[in-house]
Amino acid sequence: MLYNNPSHVKASLEKATYICSDEIATVVYLASATAKPILVEGPAGVGKTELAKAVAKSLQRELIRLQCYEGLDEAKALYEWEYAKQLLYTQIMKEKIHALIEDTATLTEAADRIAAQEDAFFSERFIQPRPLLKAISSEEPVVLLVDEVDKSDPEFEAFLLEILSDFQISIPEIGTRKARNIPFVVLTSNNYRDMSDALKRRCLHLYIDYPDIDLEREIVRMKIPSIPQELSDRLVASIHAIRDLDLKKKPSISETLDWAAALMALQVETLSAGVVSDTLSAILKYRIDADLVKKNMDKVVAH
Repeated sequence: MLYNNPSHVKASLEKATYICSDEIATVVYLASATAKPILVEGPAGVGKTELAKAVAKSLQRELIRLQCYEGLDEAKALYEWEYAKQLLYTQIMKEKIHALIEDTATLTEAADRIAAQEDAFFSERFIQPRPLLKAISSEEPVVLLVDEVDKSDPEFEAFLLEILSDFQISIPEIGTRKARNIPFVVLTSNNYRDMSDALKRRCLHLYIDYPDIDLEREIVRMKIPSIPQELSDRLVASIHAIRDLDLKKKPSISETLDWAAALMALQVETLSAGVVSDTLSAILKYRIDADLVKKNMDKVVAH
């Protein structure tokens, strides 16, 4: 299954409980039509990772996730040899190896005979596939999520770019593995560092910002359908007022949903200054931000 047009994307993602803008729907459609990766940038918690999950769900594909971090190398992203398993097989086949070389006259001849059987020791049965190899080797089309790619080192980014250019990898002992199906690729970035121009050229670019007030209301009502509309409207208005303050870390849509869930758990019916003050821990992660909101409580609850 692929998308027919941006409207189809929007409807499909909504069924997967992801409400998106027309811009997001258009970029996702173009990515599916052109088989180009999407580089999704924006603040943490605005739905970048959730977009990949919703695409996988709407396309009925497996989601394969590579979580990036500083020091991530090719082995952990591609594959690793299971040396313990190789050693076990070698021990089990010790008698066979002895029989293979027992009539050889020299060490060189024995080494040559063993080398001729190296496929038995270096084969796919001894490979532990990691996310990139899994995505390329999958018999069914998948969605590959390369999450927080900005946290990886520039060297890994260059390696990743090479993989995304031709969707094939080379395993020296076995040979080249080409993708059976081109995966739908989503890379996310929280702007921890700038991505290279080469990677940006390879991808369609999408920036997801904090949603506008109408879209955020829709998201809250979809994710937490039991919340009263008046409370939902006041909560979202207060979130937007809080984001207008000079905070160290602005609350994202994920914090909005956490706050809504907290208010429902407390059986809150209306949003007062006292309720906001008591529940700020659900949306703010720094004491200085909470203090600033409390100093501006008249702006936060006036909506």
